[in-house]
Amino acid sequence: MGVISEFKAFAVKGNVVDMAVGIIIGAAFGKIVSSFVGDVVMPPIGLLIGGVDFADLAITLKAAQGDVPAVVLAYGKFIQSVIDFVIVAFAIFMGVKAINRLKREEAVAPSLPPTPTKEELLLGEIRDLLKAQNDKPLQ
Repeated sequence: MGVISEFKAFAVKGNVVDMAVGIIIGAAFGKIVSSFVGDVVMPPIGLLIGGVDFADLAITLKAAQGDVPAVVLAYGKFIQSVIDFVIVAFAIFMGVKAINRLKREEAVAPSLPPTPTKEELLLGEIRDLLKAQNDKPLQ
């Protein structure tokens, strides 16, 4: 029973739940980014470079022979993956930059000075009494 209770305590910790939510949202975000790259970014880039579809770029190293498939160096898929990565990295960079800007604006907002604790107030009174005693002329 001890292992089950330990696992339960581990599984419901905030960090584990937060990580799971992050992974799920990340997977969904990956689909959005893939669609953005494939459906929005790549068509204009392909048009600019003469209608070349990167995914179709490949070099056949050895032609197919009977049941043996062809050996193909699909460098276009690699180029597409690099472009996907750059776009995702840039999107994440812009998101983090915006979040950091919001955090800086929060930090700049003036905050009230902290109120002194009871101990600090008492020490201040003691200091003031000692100072008043030292300022009295000697008789």
